[in-house]
Amino acid sequence: FYQACSPSIQTARCYARPVRRRVKDIPSHLDDLPPTMLKKDYANVPVINSVDDVVRRLLSLEMASQKEKLKVKIQQLVEKVRRSPSDNGSFEVQTAILTAKIRTFQEHLQRHPKDKNNRRRMLMAVDRRKKLLAYLRRVRYATFENTCRQLGIEYTLPPAYSRRVTKRWVVKKAFCVKVFQEARKLRAPERLRQRREWQARARAAREKQAQGEG
Repeated sequence: FYQACSPSIQTARCYARPVRRRVKDIPSHLDDLPPTMLKKDYANVPVINSVDDVVRRLLSLEMASQKEKLKVKIQQLVEKVRRSPSDNGSFEVQTAILTAKIRTFQEHLQRHPKDKNNRRRMLMAVDRRKKLLAYLRRVRYATFENTCRQLGIEYTLPPAYSRRVTKRWVVKKAFCVKVFQEARKLRAPERLRQRREWQARARAAREKQAQGEG
């Protein structure tokens, strides 16, 4: 006969484990920073040369976060395109700062494609950089070429405006043309009357002028 087993000796159920996707090793634009480089806040401190190796390692990029590495990367890009050592707000400097941020957003979205907030920020930064580059290309073309070459930007011209023809757009356009023609027909008698009045006044003015000269 069938005999029920106690809960302690029942066979364990094997539930299917969720498959974890391996995160691909995405190359970062921060990989070229050497780990022995100091952070931005401690690079110009004169006492840094007299500290021991442990403290220097703590203050280097080896123990730094991505935000601190991004500051160093922005400083490197700014040094390539700035006009003078005191230049901190020119169009070239703003383009360099936006370029570093855009590349960071792109790497983040490759790992987290559903992050809509950062995608919106990236699109806003891309739009801002396009406006800056368009201004440089229109006003200072040599500076524009140098900025794109130093920052590794491939600038493409915006496409010409072209509207996609749809059935709704064709029907709407035909309706607007028909309304314009009907309104023009309704205004035709009034326009004819005004034209005749203008012609009569002009004829009277010419006759009056001719009488005065005679």
